[in-house]
Formats: sequence, C-alpha cells, structure tokens
Amino acid sequence: MTRAAFFDWAEAQGERFEFDGFEPVAMTGGTVRHSQIAMNLYAALRERLCGGTCRPLGPDAGLRTVGDAVRYPDALVTCTKVDDMAREVPGLVVVFEVLSPPSGHIDRIVKLLEYRAVASIRRYIIIEYASAALTVHARAEAGADWTTTALTAGDTLHLPEIGIEIPVAALFVNTGLEPGGEQHAAG
Repeated sequence: MTRAAFFDWAEAQGERFEFDGFEPVAMTGGTVRHSQIAMNLYAALRERLCGGTCRPLGPDAGLRTVGDAVRYPDALVTCTKVDDMAREVPGLVVVFEVLSPPSGHIDRIVKLLEYRAVASIRRYIIIEYASAALTVHARAEAGADWTTTALTAGDTLHLPEIGIEIPVAALFVNTGLEPGGEQHAAG
C-alpha cells in the first residue's frame, strides 16, 4: 500500500490507523488518564503558543517519518504555515507521545528511531502514564545526536525551539499523579 492509498483508505474506516510504510496499523483506544494528560498538554501548548508563529496540533495531524510511514502523535508543534486541508504536517519542531501500556515499545524504540530521521524535529517528549515523569530526547540541529533527559513533577520542561516552558506537574493535573495526588494503578 502506498501512503496516498493509505490516506484514502483510512478516511473510509471507522477506527483510527497509523501507517508503518507497508500496511495500516490500528491505533488502540486509550484510558481516561491518557486522555487527561493529553488534554492538559493541549491546554498548556495552546495557552503558551497563542498568537505566536508556532502552532500546536492534536492527534489527527499526520507526520511523515521514514519512507512512507505516517504517525499520529498525541501532540505536535510546527512553526511552518500549514494548509488546513493537508494530511501531513510539515516543519515539525516538537513531537509528544503519551505512553499507554501497549504502546511503550513502539513509542520508546520504533517511533524514536522514526522521529530521529525527521530533520526538522528538535525535541521528542515521551510522557509517562504511570508516574509524573517525562523522557525528553533533544538535538540542537539536524543530523546531531540526540541527548536524553528525564524530568519529574518538580521540574520544568524547557522548549527553547518554540520559546515556551511547561511545569511538568501541569501535565498531570486531575490524573492522581500530580504532587499530593492519590496514586492509582497504571493506566
């Protein structure tokens, strides 16, 4: 299947799919915690980027990675003008994935390698679902090696590529993982 055929096929489906470059891959439903973290992330990005040149987009915005692969991260930021009818977002600068129990391997390994191959991506942030923590993969310029940093609830996520900062704890409000929040079972 080609990328163009995938887009046409996916629009007719009732479920959501990514494209691994060869075939459609079903995207599973998430948990309430996953949804809350994603909502907190969107709110933080929207508030901080409002009126600027960079634009946050949600999980329906496609990202072309290696070959013909198309991924739909939980959130992404582009500072490039985007046609509102485009199926793929150009000029991505920051990509976010919120983990869920079945997606850990794909997000930590497969997507890390794919996102690393996209020259414009400067930061890939993996948000944990079982603890108030992030893994930040960053590079200063295209082709540079990634550096990796772990952040927890008391830290601040610095995103100099887009000129904002987000307290890590803000991403975990109403999840039971925020400081002083009740700890619940994963998911």
